[in-house]
Amino acid sequence: MEKQMKCAKLVEDLKHQIMSGEIRPGDKISSENVLAREYDISRQTVRKAIDILRNEGFLYAEHGRGTFCSDMIKQNGNSGNIAVVMTYLSDYIFPHIIRGIDEVLEKEEYSILLKSTHNYRKVEAKCLEELLKKNIDGLIIEPSKSQIAFKNHDVFAMLERYHVPFVFVQGVYHGMEDKPYVLLDDEKGGYLITKHLIEQGHRRIAGVFKSDDRQGQNRHKGYVRALQEAGIWYDPALVVWYHTEDMYTLPYEMMQDMVHREQIDAVVAYNDRIAIDVINALEEEGLHVPDDISVTGFDDSEFAKNFKVPLTTICHPQSKIGVVAAELLIKLMKGYSVDEDKMHIIMEPELVIRNSTKKK
Repeated sequence: MEKQMKCAKLVEDLKHQIMSGEIRPGDKISSENVLAREYDISRQTVRKAIDILRNEGFLYAEHGRGTFCSDMIKQNGNSGNIAVVMTYLSDYIFPHIIRGIDEVLEKEEYSILLKSTHNYRKVEAKCLEELLKKNIDGLIIEPSKSQIAFKNHDVFAMLERYHVPFVFVQGVYHGMEDKPYVLLDDEKGGYLITKHLIEQGHRRIAGVFKSDDRQGQNRHKGYVRALQEAGIWYDPALVVWYHTEDMYTLPYEMMQDMVHREQIDAVVAYNDRIAIDVINALEEEGLHVPDDISVTGFDDSEFAKNFKVPLTTICHPQSKIGVVAAELLIKLMKGYSVDEDKMHIIMEPELVIRNSTKKK
């Protein structure tokens, strides 16, 4: 186990040095003996680490000369390929975002390379590393777990070094807010949906929010702001936080637990999918939506429109976000001058009232 950890450490350190530009294409890396002494490992462990990096395309060996850094990025600036990296591809709101991107890029005769991270950082890092080895002209990316401290700065630094523009959608990493992005005003959306419930006479309003992305944090901020504005005390016991790994179980289970220990008359859910889980959990406990408890979603997905209880929700301009992001990326790729306010685009949310909420 210790050998594996030391091998992984060497792999990560060399990879970081390559991605950050400390080791550049064509540079010779330290010898096996030097690395073995530096990391207090055997030459066999060093060889294993180097083999891993060779297989991943970071290094190459020349017989009798040593091991060298590869020119990872195959970039000529005119490939016609755009990479699109999303947390998910085939369900919820994501096909609409991709459709908007494709609508613009197809007119410009670009091809899309699609990658999905399933909202996992390690998968995202792997996707980006693979894309660096392909010839791409630009990148549109939805960050994975955008609320958690970001460790893939090296990849984006390398993209910038090779003049490959990128645009963030749906979220942006901390420390990269100066980069181009197209976002929805999630805080305002959380505020509007909570204010709607307050205006209907609800006071004991529970919240279910996702903790590992900025959308969840910002929607929670809007929820808190609406409560404070109405003079309603914020009760942490009424708030459920969940991670990506927990989304299929925790909101459902925690909502069932909450109705047994707390008096609530409404629920603000992170998104439409979670709202449906909340409604199912409430019904399992013998409660009816909206007669007993009002429930809201977020995103105005097909779930919101077609569920047995159509959801009051926040309209998410899914296709438009894709269109605007693609148009911005094309301007950057063509070298057009883009004003600061046109690089950072915040889209306005809208309240959609349906049958899942009711005046108290």
